[in-house]
Amino acid sequence: MSENDPIWPAVAAARQWLDLSNGTLPLEMTCRILKVTEEAGEAAQAWIGFLGQNPRKGVTHSREEVAAELADVAFTALVAIASLGLDPRDALTGCATKVQDRFERPWPPLP
Repeated sequence: MSENDPIWPAVAAARQWLDLSNGTLPLEMTCRILKVTEEAGEAAQAWIGFLGQNPRKGVTHSREEVAAELADVAFTALVAIASLGLDPRDALTGCATKVQDRFERPWPPLP
């Protein structure tokens, strides 16, 4: 991701829009965090639709639609992080570093 990446300005704009529209009280922050769960449910629904798991509905989603729903989850989480007054880039980098560190340790973990 480069400095010209549209992600970070969009995250900042979404946060600003929500702040101006809904305020920043703890209840609003709770709703922003819960919104991540709502979006995850939509991603799960899309995956179930991709698999055609519901015999009444059959296949209802494509891989691209599942990916779009997963992207909604990620973007919503980044906005929630920014809404907490933290830099989502730092949080994302910290998460990636933590995961990468796991790959550098012997597996399975030694007792």
